[in-house]
Amino acid sequence: MNKLKHQEPVSAAWAQLGSNLSAEILAEAGFEVLVIDMEHAPIDMSTLITLIQATKGTDCVPFVRVPWNDMVWCKRVLDAGAYGIHIPYVSTKEEAEYAVKSCKYAPQGFRGIAGSQRAVNFSLNKSEYYERANQDILVMVAIETPEGVDNIDDIASVEGVDGIFIGPSDLSTSMGFLANPAAPEVQSAIRKIEEGTKKAGKFLGTIAPDIHTAKKLYARGYSLVYFMSDATDLAKLAATSVKEFQAEFQNNHSQKDRTNK
Repeated sequence: MNKLKHQEPVSAAWAQLGSNLSAEILAEAGFEVLVIDMEHAPIDMSTLITLIQATKGTDCVPFVRVPWNDMVWCKRVLDAGAYGIHIPYVSTKEEAEYAVKSCKYAPQGFRGIAGSQRAVNFSLNKSEYYERANQDILVMVAIETPEGVDNIDDIASVEGVDGIFIGPSDLSTSMGFLANPAAPEVQSAIRKIEEGTKKAGKFLGTIAPDIHTAKKLYARGYSLVYFMSDATDLAKLAATSVKEFQAEFQNNHSQKDRTNK
């Protein structure tokens, strides 16, 4: 995505339910990036393909958060048709270099090549894909440990790392503040990552609970913010709707019971 390479704002949503229908809704709604979560969500390779297919015919680009910084996972996910890779827990320059090489064909990397997979349209456009894959596929590494914070300048300097993702909950937890990104020490670490990423000319990514919080992050220089999830947003809407129902009808029912007595 050229917008990310130019550090422009891009809208993104999580696909965490493993549902091709909810993924299709998000893509059709106009999100520019759909991030399919294979690290924490119950999504296998067969399901992954259906979620990527849900973006077909839209302007939504499929990204995948792989389970780990692993060449096999990166290869399989890219062969399935992903155009962006979100790699968790990268803490050193060497790990960042390994991540890039896992996503690039030789001579830039050691991604295995196959001519029968979905990414090359089952052999129908192999040459075109091979020529453009190293250039087109985006590699974003996540900083989620104090070691990663200390090494941000080296990590961000790696050629082929297009963006840096800040995982606030994992970072805060690894720093001793369980899922508490608001802790001053964590906020200081986040600022250090932001500065190192911007200095290297790479795009910044993170998560937000809603579009209102995302707007503030975009204003701070972030380019990619995941501000909706098919899982958590459905859960929040469901809980809110039930509470409104209970407040309206169950409370009225209780009052009527007391009146009748």
